[in-house]
Amino acid sequence: MIYQVAVRRDFIARHRLIGGDWGPENTLHSHPYAVEVRLEGDRLDEHGYLVDITKIESCLDGILARIADAILNDLSEFAGLNPSVERLAEVFLRAVLACVANPPVRAVAIRVFENAGAWASCRRELP
Repeated sequence: MIYQVAVRRDFIARHRLIGGDWGPENTLHSHPYAVEVRLEGDRLDEHGYLVDITKIESCLDGILARIADAILNDLSEFAGLNPSVERLAEVFLRAVLACVANPPVRAVAIRVFENAGAWASCRRELP
């Protein structure tokens, strides 16, 4: 049996794409992003949780304190990189791994919606 628990948050951030001719995306603009953090595992802890949802919420809120309303290009995580939605998902993944990686968690998946109809994701399986 595989258990999953997820938390989703909405936020706005701005960016401009670099390294190519992306038309209007090359100028500073904002997106109504949403991020979904999904954790997977094959067993629950002594309290019946894969991970306590409040721990995931706290972790995500900490990450969003830096990213929401920011210009992504100005963040150290994107120094010299195109701040694509795929890279934004990776930034969230790395931060979430630092917060919630523990034995019941076997995989972490992040999905970032750039708008209601477009998203990118990344996933990492844990030992």
